[in-house]
Amino acid sequence: MFYSFLRVVIRFALLIWRRPRVIGEENIPATGGLVVVANHVSNLDPIVMGCAINRQVHFMAKVELFKNVLLAAFLRTVGTFPVNREKSDRNAIRMALELLQAGRVVGIFPEGTRSKTGELLKPHIGAAMLAVKADVPILPMAIIGTEGLFKKIIVVIGEPVYFPELWHSRPGREELEELSMQVMGSIETAIKSDQTKSGA
Repeated sequence: MFYSFLRVVIRFALLIWRRPRVIGEENIPATGGLVVVANHVSNLDPIVMGCAINRQVHFMAKVELFKNVLLAAFLRTVGTFPVNREKSDRNAIRMALELLQAGRVVGIFPEGTRSKTGELLKPHIGAAMLAVKADVPILPMAIIGTEGLFKKIIVVIGEPVYFPELWHSRPGREELEELSMQVMGSIETAIKSDQTKSGA
């Protein structure tokens, strides 16, 4: 499969260039639908997320990227699909739900955009909404060190968050916001823990 081959090549390049270290690989469910969420500070983050997990990760990418025919063909080949960020994109939501219900992995950056300061932004509820609708867990991931060109990259994968009390239900916005903040709290804890250990 092209995705697996590409991941091997990129992992090798990252190993030489940025010396990545992944902590918590044992927390990744081997099978079943899964929403992976992470903080976002660099364009490198989706690549790092994809390399940190031994399962194919399907990403939503802004629809503008699909205007280039060659780039669009490549993105679709690696399982990425377009989303219009200017509105509630029902097609993108439908695609994500179909993937999750088929037992696949969908990667989302709930902040919605890159943080220019490195501080976590308030998360959108989209990731939580998809997980609830598809009855799948959320896997929090902290990506550290992707800003700049030569910093060592650390990826901390937390334990999957299960919330069966919300499955098969219609949670309100407040419940989805609470779940989103809970997951972002796990990411923040991992980032602060790494900063403490490194003396940052």
